[in-house]
Amino acid sequence: MSLLIHMLACSFGLGSWVAINGLWVELPLIVNVLPEGWELPSYLTVIIQLANLGPLLVTLMHKLCPGRLNERAVIYAVLSIGVVSCFLLAFFWDQTTVVAGMRRSTAFFIITFCLALVDCTSSVTFMPFMMQLPAKYITTYFIGEGLSGFIPGLVALAQGVGMAKCVNGTLSSGNLTAEGQDDIYAVQTVYLPPNFSAQVFFFFLAGMMCISLAAFCALNRLPRTFNLSTENLVPDTVPSVCSGLDNPAAETGSQGPRGQSEESGQVRPLRAKPSRSVKQLAFIYSLVVWVNGSTNGLLPSVQTYSCMPYGNLAYHLSAALASMANPVACIIAMFYPKRSLVLLGLLCLLGTGFGSYNMAMAAMSPCPLLTHSALGEAIIVLSWVFFTGTLSYVKVMVGVILRDESHSALVWCGAAAQMGSLVGSVTMFPLINVYNLFESGDFCSTKCPLG
Repeated sequence: MSLLIHMLACSFGLGSWVAINGLWVELPLIVNVLPEGWELPSYLTVIIQLANLGPLLVTLMHKLCPGRLNERAVIYAVLSIGVVSCFLLAFFWDQTTVVAGMRRSTAFFIITFCLALVDCTSSVTFMPFMMQLPAKYITTYFIGEGLSGFIPGLVALAQGVGMAKCVNGTLSSGNLTAEGQDDIYAVQTVYLPPNFSAQVFFFFLAGMMCISLAAFCALNRLPRTFNLSTENLVPDTVPSVCSGLDNPAAETGSQGPRGQSEESGQVRPLRAKPSRSVKQLAFIYSLVVWVNGSTNGLLPSVQTYSCMPYGNLAYHLSAALASMANPVACIIAMFYPKRSLVLLGLLCLLGTGFGSYNMAMAAMSPCPLLTHSALGEAIIVLSWVFFTGTLSYVKVMVGVILRDESHSALVWCGAAAQMGSLVGSVTMFPLINVYNLFESGDFCSTKCPLG
């Protein structure tokens, strides 16, 4: 029975962020089809931030009507919406409509919002349910939560990416002469199909959501023959904040269940009194704002502009490997936790350096450094991987430090992280879509100066 529960807890955790992680690693194929093109990631970052409405509503229900929210019903609804949305995405992801005279991916945006709502809300509903199980199953759940980012990355690598092929094409000029219609000859980019289509990938995501839903149904029907643990069900282990800080509302939304456990008289371990000075706390919260603003808003919005000039393969590897770098960083932090603020500050500077390189290449698009060279491709891929990995480690350890301070410190951590993510997304959206500060290009027809 114990092994079965471990398997179910891990499978349940898979449904936490698999949809959004899957969408992100599939972008290298999608941006070449949807009309938004290279601007698409900037839309997604804003949509994901808007989806934090779900955790906010759950938090308000816990505050205003404590004990009235049926979390099991919410989880059933959330996972069911996720399954249906993934199936709808498989059929309608490339359907467009005309909005204000322009082609827009309306169906894709609506379904993406539903998936983001599912994933964000899962952070404040899944954990309270798992806290009803003995503590040993919580770690297994977080392993599944980490796999929700790792597995889509692996599948995306197996999927491959449509390699770009340059062919001579004929474009009609639209001018008629005595000899007939003039033609313009130009080199065009043609993308060869990947190993399997985006539709198959979205069906895979739907399957993952189905597995999570089935696991929850099984966990919900298990006989409660075991004794609930009286130890801290969210111990000071790294995985417990690894995903929560990616969706900062998870921290603020978890107060309800914890508060209820306190009211019911459950024993909680005593925490040490806060030992950080005001200046140290200000520095920590500054790290939270900057790291989340960079990883959830500023840089993801311009990933296409920094990677696509090097080709679809570079973008594909950057998206897939960066998605896998986050859970890997959590594992490293679990075995090598370093709470030195000096070290975390240096790691933040290092990650910011990689991010600055990525942003600089995006600003130089469509002709960044070392275009059309293997070295340039390797550098941009590694830069994105190390940017995500180093800042993910900082994000995790900062959450651990603040949780040791007090519960309210962790709540403010969630608020600061949410503010950073929102400011980063809102800042980049007009720069990309209104002021057009970043320029897209074509892999074959864009002529860049040598050197």
